[in-house]
Amino acid sequence: MTTRRLASVLVANRGEIACRVIRTAKRLGMRTIAVYSEADRDALHVALADDAHLIGPAPAPDSYLRIDRILEAARATGAECIHPGYGFLSERPDFAEACAEAGIVFVGPPASAIRAMGLKDAAKALVAAAGVPVVPGYHGARQDPDFLAAEAAAIGYPVLIKAVAGGGGKGMRRVEGPEGFSDALASAQREAQNAFGDPRVLVEKYVLSPRHVEIQVFCDAHGNAVHLFERDCSLQRRHQKVIEEAPAPGMPEAVRAAMGRAAVEAAKAVGYVGAGTVEFIADGRDGLRPDGFWFMEMNTRLQVEHPVTEAITGHDLVEWQFRVASGETLPADQAGLAIHGHAVEARLYAEDPDHGFLPSTGPLRALQLPEGEGVRVDTGVRAGDRVTPFYDPMIAKVIAHGATRDEALDRLAEALGRTLVAGPKTNVAFLKALAEAPDFREGRFDTGFIDRDLSLLTAPSPHRDAAIRAGIRALVARDGSARSGSPWDAADGFQLGEARRQVLPFVLDGEPAEAVLSWGASGPTVEYGAACPEPASLAVIDAPNGVLVLAGGRQIALAPPDPFAVDLDHIDQGGTIKAPMHGRLVAVLVAPGDRVVRGQRLAVVEAMKMEHALTAPSDGTVAEVAAEAGQQVAEGARLITLTTEDVA
Repeated sequence: MTTRRLASVLVANRGEIACRVIRTAKRLGMRTIAVYSEADRDALHVALADDAHLIGPAPAPDSYLRIDRILEAARATGAECIHPGYGFLSERPDFAEACAEAGIVFVGPPASAIRAMGLKDAAKALVAAAGVPVVPGYHGARQDPDFLAAEAAAIGYPVLIKAVAGGGGKGMRRVEGPEGFSDALASAQREAQNAFGDPRVLVEKYVLSPRHVEIQVFCDAHGNAVHLFERDCSLQRRHQKVIEEAPAPGMPEAVRAAMGRAAVEAAKAVGYVGAGTVEFIADGRDGLRPDGFWFMEMNTRLQVEHPVTEAITGHDLVEWQFRVASGETLPADQAGLAIHGHAVEARLYAEDPDHGFLPSTGPLRALQLPEGEGVRVDTGVRAGDRVTPFYDPMIAKVIAHGATRDEALDRLAEALGRTLVAGPKTNVAFLKALAEAPDFREGRFDTGFIDRDLSLLTAPSPHRDAAIRAGIRALVARDGSARSGSPWDAADGFQLGEARRQVLPFVLDGEPAEAVLSWGASGPTVEYGAACPEPASLAVIDAPNGVLVLAGGRQIALAPPDPFAVDLDHIDQGGTIKAPMHGRLVAVLVAPGDRVVRGQRLAVVEAMKMEHALTAPSDGTVAEVAAEAGQQVAEGARLITLTTEDVA
């Protein structure tokens, strides 16, 4: 392979990864080209690039997944190479082939390697032939439900259903017993079809007390291959990584060497070139052992969590990608790589941990991301940008590096405490609670840690009532121009005798509430909830209809009551099933006249690439189905109405 310096790159992605690739490319002196959908016209990655091209409307299938439009943009701008980032087209062999046919360098592995590792069943067979241990299970071609159910029974519950194509936790379901297998299989197949265009699945033994450990590998076109050590990605929710770290806690050198060798052998088995990640599942019950880990899959791209590897090795992996794509040899050999300290990454998402981690959308009315020694933030948004339902809801990645694991976690927790996001709800408080969780700090965790400790990790803030009182004071101050009649109109509360007390109605996170306002010589005093101190991190942000109060990473929305608002949807309490977020209704599982029981699945909404099941709040009968499968629905839209028998 000849060596030639690449002078220009088109980044076929969006958000924080597009910004991250553009920054390294600019440092290397490359001309940068962004692509964008109509929803991303004013996005940060567009502003950072030297040139930018519109490729279609907001939905990803009409823009970021359109190979033809991306190649048109590359030809129009004279881009010498295309960097796919992660997600979207990054693991599509047909995209790599289309780039090669167009004479454009694909910054990634050859299409043959992507294809070989892209299907989990074929990949497992390939690496097993190379001597890499794999998880026991059914990895064959038969897909009829009865056969797969029989295979699951033969493997022994619990089992894991996994999409043959793709990754990122999509099309993956843990099943505890035969009674739940059918629904889990249908859901996994549907999600796999929607995410990857391929409904096929495999069924594997679920490893008890599993640790998710992955190895960063890098290969060049000259036959050189190295690993850049491991990352532990065991802190997960719904098989989605939440916090990642490098190196893995409690990793013996013998296991690191064995896992590293296995990862390099897996990469060599497919003639790999570029950056890749070989993922292993390890039995963590008795510590990490050389005979206690198994191959899961290989991601043929850069990973979301690559910054922790960069932090402990001191190498820019995107720069390595460009150098390898240019035909150069690897910048370092295995002997020249070493671990320096410890790094931790937290994924900051627009989601609501207090309500099942539902995605949260809307404008970012305020955004303050942390800075400081040992802290790095990768983001693709700015204050004023909008989180939409069309793409992954990541706001930023917060990365902390320290000499020790404790120092890195201390820096991460402190950085999250200084993070402020107003508008969509976020998981900041949840991430901080994770970083401070004693069992996690002491290394006692596996992939089930979050689910087991979820109630503690999402416990209500002890400062919530104080934050609400601060928000009420801000509302009163903002609406201080007086007109008689409403308690919201009293500017000074003057009267003879004792201080005047008023019942003050307001709206708290969309629900009606009341406080008591006392007017004294020094101004208003708010009485609401329990006595508790006001947190030092409290901030009040103006919103169009009220204020947003931020305290300890949580957001509370307060507004004056609207005297003209009539909540018709709540006149019939409990019988209305609404869309919990903007998204696509992918399945309606009932019809008018059907009898349903409490907890029964009624419909499935897909938003931000994840499925969310809507269930019956009580026993009853379906009176109306107001939407059809395939339809885009708005948050709060009425989907199904029940005639309920027990509204609890």
